[in-house]
Amino acid sequence: MRLLTHNMLSSNIKGVTNGFPLRIEIEKVVEKPVDFNPEFLRNMFPKIEWKALVNAARSMGYVELPEEVEPSTLYSEDFLRKFHHALLELHLEEGALVCPETGRRFPVSKGIPNMLLHEDEV
Repeated sequence: MRLLTHNMLSSNIKGVTNGFPLRIEIEKVVEKPVDFNPEFLRNMFPKIEWKALVNAARSMGYVELPEEVEPSTLYSEDFLRKFHHALLELHLEEGALVCPETGRRFPVSKGIPNMLLHEDEV
């Protein structure tokens, strides 16, 4: 699971008001190369919850992202390459996503998060 996906997921358990961001529990992380596309990154940036991405990347051992980003930074190739690596090349292969409010664990197996809810959670 890419951090791009993680940044879009939240816990939809009945009664949960703060299901984002999901905390990451890591068993296995892999890096998978992806072609660098600066325009894609600039277009995705406004859709990304930056603080959640930075914290998720750090939980996976990647500490190269700055705490805050100015709009002009989106034209720095060095920054875009770091953003690209965190967003698209780091993959949570095995582990879990944890609801920040309830502690409910959603397993990630072979890079696929299982966000299905139990009957009593719908």
